Amino acid sequence: MIVYSLILASIVAVRGEFIALALPFVMYLLAGFLRAPDDVKLEAARHLSTERAAPGSDVVVTVTVTNRGSHLEEVLLEDILPPDLTIRVGLSRHLVRFAKGASYTFSYTVSGPRGGYGFESVEATIKDRLAVTSRKVRLEAKGQLFVFPPVTRLRHVAIRPRRTRVYAGMIPARVGGAGTEFFGVREYQPGDPPHSINWRASARHEELLFSNEFQQERVADVGIVLDGRLRTNQFTRGHSLFEYSVLAAAALADALLTQGNRVGMLVYASFLRWTFPGYGRVQRERILYALAHAKPGGSEVFSDLEHMPTRLFPPESQIILVSPLHEDDLSPLVQLRAQGYQVMVVSPNPVQFELSYLPKTQTVELAGRVVRMERMLLLQKIQRAGIQVLDWDVNEPFDLLVKRKLSRPPAWLRAVGG
Repeated sequence: MIVYSLILASIVAVRGEFIALALPFVMYLLAGFLRAPDDVKLEAARHLSTERAAPGSDVVVTVTVTNRGSHLEEVLLEDILPPDLTIRVGLSRHLVRFAKGASYTFSYTVSGPRGGYGFESVEATIKDRLAVTSRKVRLEAKGQLFVFPPVTRLRHVAIRPRRTRVYAGMIPARVGGAGTEFFGVREYQPGDPPHSINWRASARHEELLFSNEFQQERVADVGIVLDGRLRTNQFTRGHSLFEYSVLAAAALADALLTQGNRVGMLVYASFLRWTFPGYGRVQRERILYALAHAKPGGSEVFSDLEHMPTRLFPPESQIILVSPLHEDDLSPLVQLRAQGYQVMVVSPNPVQFELSYLPKTQTVELAGRVVRMERMLLLQKIQRAGIQVLDWDVNEPFDLLVKRKLSRPPAWLRAVGG
């Protein structure tokens, strides 16, 4: 800029002194251009201490940059961080000098909330010694970090779907055979073990023997629906119940897969994210990946549960809805039950949650009583439709709620054989 000003002044004033004053600056610029690196070949590699982490846990990111080109006087390296990740220890920016063939390694520690994070590149700003030229280069260095929701271990989740699969499991199948619970008495057949003979029933008949029959236990199809609608999860001051819903969905999926069931998951938010049903550890990983990416959202199409794609779930299977619930959800839930599904609702209590951070005034307490009564009426209507409801105060650990409510089916469900 100074050079241009001096040259322009010399032309306007027709005086050579200004040209003479500009010559040192011109020589400085010329020297900078001549010393600029002509062969820039940088390569970057990335290593993460782990690709799977819990929320808030530390992950060490190590980046190595190698110079395959000519000597570089000044290079500013900056690792491009994904949003929401926070640097706990160290720096992601470093100013270095690179000799030909040299490498530079730096590390820093990050942490973040639940989510999936992709590292893409390292940005290198290259300058000559005189800082005349500057060049930016993006070096590809990919990496992935998945922050999974914490999985609360549940000992047992008692469900009673109307239909089970053919494989042995832990769910009573309402069919006689090998099992642990008494199912009935039938006529003795060759091959029955002697200890299965019911001598009391056989004593009533002179020529017949009767054997005890036990109820078979099998696995079942379970569909977990995670409600991510903003209308049910988002509250004032930026508070949200969604993380509690994710925690409950992860715990239920882990427990049901451990029991041998086939489990699928549907995230119902601004769009549908469907994890196809499966078994075992591989399916557990798929569900955790889906939960890591799950986010609440609003959509006119999926603002109501009536648009839930029920054809994704096998007929007469178990559906578990994890939702704070809205008053408009009663009709879709009753419709699910009418279609033959066994429905369970795990509902983080939005009333208790919102009251926990509101001021303790008389007006707030009165409003809280009214809203509690409305929610109680909604839950009673849902239960009258034959739907099991777990009203979860999120201040209580989820595993204690499950132990108290889901260690065995409720009495009314056992009575009707539901």
